[in-house]
Amino acid sequence: MNAQNRDPKVTLAVYTLNEIDGMRAVMPKVRKEWCDEIIVIDGGSTDGTVEYAREQGYAVYRQKEPRWGGAHREAYSRAAGDIVIDFSPDGNSVPELIPQLVAKIKEGYDMVIASRYTGGAKSDDDTAVTGFGNSLFTFLVNLLFGCRYTDSLVIYRAFTRPFLEKAGVVNCSLPQCVTVLTCIRAAKIKARTADVPGDEPPRIGGHPKMNPLIDGLRVLAVIFKEFFIRDFKKSCVSQNIQA
Repeated sequence: MNAQNRDPKVTLAVYTLNEIDGMRAVMPKVRKEWCDEIIVIDGGSTDGTVEYAREQGYAVYRQKEPRWGGAHREAYSRAAGDIVIDFSPDGNSVPELIPQLVAKIKEGYDMVIASRYTGGAKSDDDTAVTGFGNSLFTFLVNLLFGCRYTDSLVIYRAFTRPFLEKAGVVNCSLPQCVTVLTCIRAAKIKARTADVPGDEPPRIGGHPKMNPLIDGLRVLAVIFKEFFIRDFKKSCVSQNIQA
């Protein structure tokens, strides 16, 4: 980070699609001193989520491309911070972990993951299927790319801006499963990564946006495309697989 003479600025990227109940319960717990900027990336909410976000003074952007890939691309291109934190306001992301993620980045790490599977942390939102899938995909990433992740799929994580740019995920068409992509890209460029234990409480209101079978196939597609395609520019084009 180019922040030798000042504290790095922090952007909290909040991803929404009909999450009014979670927004009302979770966002008041995000203290102002924890981040310099809060941006809401909305996928087309119709339940009052956007109106609530604007009432709270958050900058709201409607994503131009579909699904998670489009949401992350919008966030990374909009974020002004030296540190960008991906945050889910549905209850799964614990706001109190924000200072820990930022502190770890300040130690010199490029990406810090709020892992659900280390240090006694747990996921109350996992099912037998999603728990198995998380373990399988993390094992594959570690095996194929020579890394030691404990949680390759969790949304809640922090990045430095230089890492996002070097990893080729800014202003680039992104796949549905950006989480596993950033893990793989971090391994490829030998970025410094770390975990902090992070519980995942049950979601608040709304409905899960994930289909375990379809999204699992998307994760596998990204893993194997990244394994066989080493050039980031080619990978950006070939991974435009948002359904």
